[in-house]
Amino acid sequence: MRIWFDILTPKQVLFFKPIVDNLLSSGKKVLCTSRKYRECTELAREKLLQIEIIGKYGGPLKYDKLRQSAKRTFELADTVREFEPDVAISFCSPEAARVAFGLGIKQIVFNDSPHAYAVGKLTIPLAQFLLCPWIIPYHAWENFGIRRKQIIRYRALDPAVWLKRQQIKDLPPSEKLRAKYQLTKEKTVVIRPEETKAAYMIYKKNKTTISLIQPLIETLHKTTNILILCRYEEQVEEISRKFGSKITVLDKLVDGLELISIADIFIGAGGTMTAEAALLGKPTISISPIQFYVEDYLIRTGLVKKVSGPDRLVDLVRKVINDEPSSIQQKKLANNILNKMEDPMAKLNKLLDSYITL
Repeated sequence: MRIWFDILTPKQVLFFKPIVDNLLSSGKKVLCTSRKYRECTELAREKLLQIEIIGKYGGPLKYDKLRQSAKRTFELADTVREFEPDVAISFCSPEAARVAFGLGIKQIVFNDSPHAYAVGKLTIPLAQFLLCPWIIPYHAWENFGIRRKQIIRYRALDPAVWLKRQQIKDLPPSEKLRAKYQLTKEKTVVIRPEETKAAYMIYKKNKTTISLIQPLIETLHKTTNILILCRYEEQVEEISRKFGSKITVLDKLVDGLELISIADIFIGAGGTMTAEAALLGKPTISISPIQFYVEDYLIRTGLVKKVSGPDRLVDLVRKVINDEPSSIQQKKLANNILNKMEDPMAKLNKLLDSYITL
C-alpha cells in the first residue's frame, strides 16, 4: 500500500507522526508533503519527519490564498502522480483534496473545526471518510456534503495522540527548563495569539488579542515572566514593538510540551495549544475571538475558563496564579479525562486495513 499525507501545520506534524512511523516500520510506502510555513517545517525537522516542501502558505488575503493554492495544486499533481498513492490523508488540505480527486485517489480527512467553513467546503465533499472527535455532533457537518455513514468519530481530542506518547515527566528537570527560557521571576504566564491569517478570522480583524492582553502585561510584567509564542513573523514584529522588554517573544521553534510545563497559567487565543495545556492539567484561559466545539467541551468539563474582557483577564490570572490547591485539582481532573480518551490512530489503522473497500 502507498499512502500520501499532506501535512500543513505544527499540529498535523504531531498528529500524523506516529501513524507515519508505524506505516513505514510495517513496510508501507509513504509520501509526506507540506508547504513553506515556518512553524510546520521547523517542527517536522525537529521531529525527524521527512516531508517534501511544495508551495507555500498564501497568507491572510483571499486573492493570495487562491493564487498560492492553485500554484501548489499544480505542483503537487506531478509529485503525487509519480508516487501513485492508494489513499490520500490530510487535515482537510484543499490542495490535497483537488489533486486526489483529479487523479482518482481515495481520500480520508480529519477535521475538528467545522467553524473553518471555507476549508471544509473545499475538501469534505470529496472525501470517502471524515474522522473527527466525538464531541462534534453529526449535524455540524450537514452543510459539507458528506453522509452520516461516512463520518467516523473517535473519543478523544486531537492532542491526545501525542500527549499519550510523551508526558511532562519525560522532559528535562524544571531547573534546566527555567534556565533555557531565562525565567528570572517566580511565576510564568505563557500566551499563544490567534491565527490571524486563517480564512475564518478574516472578519475578526478587530478582535485581536493585543488589546486584550495589554492591561495584563502592564500589570504583571514586573513580577511575572510573560512568554508569548507567536505564529507568524508579522506577529513577532508587532508584539515585540508593542511591549518591548516587558515580555519575551519566542520567535524560534520551541517544544510546546516544554513551554506548557514551565507555565503557571496558559492563555490561548487558538485551539490546539489551549486543548493541549488543558489536557495536561495546566490552569488554562481561552481568549479566542471565536467559539468552537472543542473549546465548548473544555469549558464544560472545567478544564478551561473563557474570558472576553481585559479587566476580567487580569482578575482571573491574579486569582489563579497563586491558587495551589486549585492547580492540584485541575491536574487530577485533566489526568482522569485524558486517560479515558482513545487513540484516534486505531480508527485510522482500521480504515487503512480495509482501504480497498473505501
